[in-house]
Amino acid sequence: MDITITTPALLFPAISVLFLAYSNRFLAIANRIREQHNLLNKTKSLVAKKQIDSLRLRIRFIVAMQLFAVIGIICCILAMGLIFYGLQYSGNITFGFSMAFIVLSLLASVSELLLSTKALNIELEDMEEM
Repeated sequence: MDITITTPALLFPAISVLFLAYSNRFLAIANRIREQHNLLNKTKSLVAKKQIDSLRLRIRFIVAMQLFAVIGIICCILAMGLIFYGLQYSGNITFGFSMAFIVLSLLASVSELLLSTKALNIELEDMEEM
C-alpha cells in the first residue's frame, strides 16, 4: 500500500495534544514530588515513604512516554521527507516505525496512569486508617 505525504502529516495535530498532556503530567508529578518531600521532612510519614518509589517509577514512565513520542515524530517527519523524494517503500517503513513509537508512548502512558491510581489508593488507605 502506498501512502501519500499527507498521511504522516495527519499525525501532527495528535502529537501536539499528546505533548500537552504529557507536559501537564510531568508538571503535576513534579509538584507532587515537592509536596511529598516537604511532607516527609516535616512528618517522617510512612505513607510519604511509600509514595517515593511510586513517584520515581512514574517519572521514568513519563520520560519514556515523551521519548517514544519524540522518536515517533522524528520518524513521521522522515517518512514525509522520504515520500516527498520519491522513496515510497522507505517512507512506508519509516511511517510504520512512527506509528509503533506512538503506540509505545501511549502504552507507557497507560502504565503511568495505572501507577498513579495505585499511588492514590495508598493515600486513600491512609485516610481510611485515620
